[in-house]
Amino acid sequence: MAELNSSSQNGGGKHKRKKMNARVDLTAMVDLAFLLITFFIMTTTLAKSKAMDLAMPVGEQSEPVGASRTLTVCLGKNNKAMYFLGELKNPIIAPSITDFKADGIRKALIDVNKKVHDQTGKSMIVLVKPGDKSQYSNLVSTLDELAITGIQQYAIVDIKPEDVDALKQKGI
Repeated sequence: MAELNSSSQNGGGKHKRKKMNARVDLTAMVDLAFLLITFFIMTTTLAKSKAMDLAMPVGEQSEPVGASRTLTVCLGKNNKAMYFLGELKNPIIAPSITDFKADGIRKALIDVNKKVHDQTGKSMIVLVKPGDKSQYSNLVSTLDELAITGIQQYAIVDIKPEDVDALKQKGI
């Protein structure tokens, strides 16, 4: 609340300017500030971390998987990736270059998954091999595309020297 106190010190004669002492009571403003701070603290939610669920195999027992079900995606430089189905020496689908756009790696994953499912009746397994010159964001984009396309069996593995040579031959 604002208070204005005025006192007349001059009894008569000339009219001088009246001196007013202004005093502002800030109690209500402080109360309002604390109410607002309390409101915003109570109603604010912190950003939830966005994490992708990752299932790891239990135990060390592993079965050999046929090369006809294995798609290998090698991540290279300049936001490019090379993929092939089967083994690099004798591929079922020849090594092809793609990017990380929706009509790139996503289309390749969908097409190859459909082909593998039609031929074998089983789901496809994807091996993601990040190269030395690849970017972390490309690995994340690849994992996102695997989640979008519904491919549940995949692994991130170390890249082999023959894969690095194939990337160099393709220029990525």
